Amino acid sequence: MPVVTSRLAIASAALIVLAASSSGALAQKKYDTGATDTEIKIGNIMPYSGPASAYGVIGKTEAAYFKKINDAGGINGRKINFISYDDAYSPPKAVEQARKLVESDEVLFIFNSLGTPSNSAIHKYMNSKKVPQLFVATGATKWNDPKDFPWTMGWQPNYQSETQIYAKYLLKNKPDAKIAVLYQNDDYGKDYLKGLKDGLGAKAATMIIAEESFETTEPTIDSHIVKLKSSGADVFLDIATPKFAAQAIKKVAEIDWKPLHFLNNVSASVGSVLKPAGFQNAQDIISAAYLKDASDPQWNEDPGMKEFYAFLAKDFPDGDKLDQSTVVGYGVAQTLVHVLQQCGDNLTRENIMKQAASIKDFRTEVMLPGIKINTGPDDFAPISQLQLMRFKGERWNLFGDVISADVGG
Repeated sequence: MPVVTSRLAIASAALIVLAASSSGALAQKKYDTGATDTEIKIGNIMPYSGPASAYGVIGKTEAAYFKKINDAGGINGRKINFISYDDAYSPPKAVEQARKLVESDEVLFIFNSLGTPSNSAIHKYMNSKKVPQLFVATGATKWNDPKDFPWTMGWQPNYQSETQIYAKYLLKNKPDAKIAVLYQNDDYGKDYLKGLKDGLGAKAATMIIAEESFETTEPTIDSHIVKLKSSGADVFLDIATPKFAAQAIKKVAEIDWKPLHFLNNVSASVGSVLKPAGFQNAQDIISAAYLKDASDPQWNEDPGMKEFYAFLAKDFPDGDKLDQSTVVGYGVAQTLVHVLQQCGDNLTRENIMKQAASIKDFRTEVMLPGIKINTGPDDFAPISQLQLMRFKGERWNLFGDVISADVGG
């Protein structure tokens, strides 16, 4: 009898082991290059130098936020290894850095690389390698093209949507406007310009009376501003990155030109654009926003912004709350953490894109009230809502309703 009991015990133990191993197989961890039990390796490309270096603070904010996450235990027990390189806003350098990140550093994916020219340069490479180019830091419309580029996704509202909103405002409030446009001569500038023309429709040909493009290699855009004023325009659309946007605001004031001035959202930072340009020169400029302005006292008691201020104080003391880029870096980093948490133990590149394309009504609390992040298999444009704002005193004042403006790739 004891022998039989012993055999039964052995058989039972074997069944328990088998059951445990079977359930383990069902819950098996899945990894691609760049992910392990202890680490998630993420690549990033930023213009820490060059003509768009004002945006470098976005990468610094993200690094500080991921360190905060790591100090709290990481994501599902894994620490983020954030590798960020400078491309000086140069497309050839961006290609070099992307190859280094993918082929040498072997990152799981590239996150929030900045600039339309730089991301355009690595667009086909990333998709041919089937490595996610996730939440790119540019609002070009082409990032919302899951059919042809399933490994690339934007984050911020796209440029064409933004200028279509300005066009609607002008058609309603200033239908006889004579518009002068300054734009950066690349995909970023041309995308904004297309949105304006599409928004104005048949009236674009008569309302837009002057267009001036500039290169990022130019030291100053002063001569372009003088030429645009001479056109007789009473509306000025300023499509420029921070350095040149600040120059434009200063020059418009210097030559005593008083158009209705629209400034693209990517240069609406109080700290890096409007303050250097002089608050007195920036009065009544109109722009559009999707994030809260950290310099605006109306958010001082806002729970989400209190968390942001606490993050700056404790984790990123070098961060400037007047610089909107810190808010951008914080918001997009929070969105990525949400996606990685949703991935669980399936850290494959395919699942990362699947989870990024399955976001439903997610909010990072630095977003304006009423704005939410939504994506789907056929919708790679996470944020598609904006609200108009006008600069008064030393801060932006929001006006009108939150406007949805989806434009596909």
